[in-house]
Amino acid sequence: MGVLTVSIKEELTLNGAQQGGINTLNIASINQSYKRIVTCPASADTTIASFEATTATTAGKPSFDIDDVKYIRVTNLDDTNSVNLSLQISTAENGTADSSCTVLLEAGRSFISGTVHDGIAVDDDQKNIVTSLTDLESLLVDPGSNSVKVEVFIASA
Repeated sequence: MGVLTVSIKEELTLNGAQQGGINTLNIASINQSYKRIVTCPASADTTIASFEATTATTAGKPSFDIDDVKYIRVTNLDDTNSVNLSLQISTAENGTADSSCTVLLEAGRSFISGTVHDGIAVDDDQKNIVTSLTDLESLLVDPGSNSVKVEVFIASA
C-alpha cells in the first residue's frame, strides 16, 4: 500500500510580496495507479475513463471500481487548443449516465477530483447547493475540431 502525495503550488509576486502558496494532500491506502496519455481525435468524443462496480478493460477502455477511486487528474497537454471535459453522471446510481456537467479545460490546464462514488451532483432547476451526491459514471473529452492529447492519472485503493 502506498501514499499518494499531491502538491499544488502557485507562485505570484505582486508589489514585491509573494501571494502564492503550496497546499499538500496525502492520500493513504493507494494500491493501484493508472497513467496514460490519450489522443483524442478531432470531432469525436473520447471516453477516457469509466467507473463501475468492478475494475475491467472493455474494448481498450479502462473501467475503475467506483468504490476504490480516490484521486483523478486530467491534464490537457495541448499548448493551444482547449477541450470540453464532460463528467457523465449517474443520478440513479445504476451505472448508466443520465446527466452531465461539462467544463472547459484550457490548453495546459488540469482538472482534479477525488472520490467518484457519491461525489458529484447536478441540478438544473435550482441554484442552491446540492448535498445529495451521486456517482460519476465516466469522463469524456470533446476536442472540437482539433486533435489533442490529454493525460489521465487515477489512483485507487
